Amino acid sequence: MRYQLSRNDKTKDVKSKETKTTPTDYPTRRPKQKEMIFGLRAVIEAIDAGKSLDKVLLRRDMSSALAKELYAKLKDIPVAIQKVPVEKLNSYTDKNHQGVIAFLSPIDFEQIDTLLPTLYEAGKVPFFMVLDGITDMRNFGAIARTAVCAGVDALIISTHKSVAINGDAVKTSAGALLTLPVCKVENLKETLSFLKASGVNIIASTEHTDKPYTSLDFNLPTAIVMGSEDIGIQDDILNLATEKVRIPMKGKLESLNVSVAAAIMMYEVVRQRSDI
Repeated sequence: MRYQLSRNDKTKDVKSKETKTTPTDYPTRRPKQKEMIFGLRAVIEAIDAGKSLDKVLLRRDMSSALAKELYAKLKDIPVAIQKVPVEKLNSYTDKNHQGVIAFLSPIDFEQIDTLLPTLYEAGKVPFFMVLDGITDMRNFGAIARTAVCAGVDALIISTHKSVAINGDAVKTSAGALLTLPVCKVENLKETLSFLKASGVNIIASTEHTDKPYTSLDFNLPTAIVMGSEDIGIQDDILNLATEKVRIPMKGKLESLNVSVAAAIMMYEVVRQRSDI
C-alpha cells in the first residue's frame, strides 16, 4: 500500500533526504540513571559490592591497568559484554564514561549449581525452563509469567544472545521476574551437561522429531528447552537432549509462537504432576 504526501509533507521529505548519516551515528538512548553505572572505578566497585549486572559496554582497545582489572572481574560473573565504538557509549550518556557503561539488572540472578541441590534437599522434583536464543522481550515476558503460574523452579538463560533483563522486561512479565528465579549462565551447553549428570531429563521442544510431547513422563526432574523462533534450538544443545518432542500441527502454519509453545509444554508438566 502506498501513501500520498501533502505539499507540506513533500517539503519535509525533501529536506530529510539532505541529512546524511554515517556508520558512527547512533540514536540517543537515555536510560534512567538508576539503570546504569559508568566509569571504570564505579563499575569495578559495583561488581565488588555484588550488584547484578545485565550487560556491560566497553570501548574497543582499552588497555589501561584499571581496564585490565575490570576485564579480570568481568570474567568471574555471568554478564553479557560488548566491545563497541565510543560513539555508541556517547549515545547513552554525555558524561565522562571512561569507556565503560554497565547496565544494572532489577533482579538478582541465581546460581544453578546452588539451586539444584537445594531443590533436591527440599524433596522437590526440579522443573526448569531453558531458553536458547530468545531475544524478543514480549515472548520472554510471557514465558516468565506462565512459568510462575506453572510452578517452574527457574528460568535458565545464556549471557549471550538472550533478552536484556531490565525494567522493561519486568514490566512485560507483569512482575513475574521479581518472584521467579533466573539463572544466567556463561555456557548453556555446560549447564545442561551439569543438569543431565545431576539426574535432570533434558527435553527439547523441536520439529525435528515425530515424538509427541504428551508421551513423556514429566514426573521426573525436567528441564524443557525452547529455541528461538528463527533458528530453533542450536545443534550442540539439541544433541544433549534426553528426549526430543514436538507439538502436533494440524493447520497450514508450521510453528507456534515460542511463548505459546512454551506454555503448552509447561502445562503438560502441570497436568501430569497434578492430583486432579
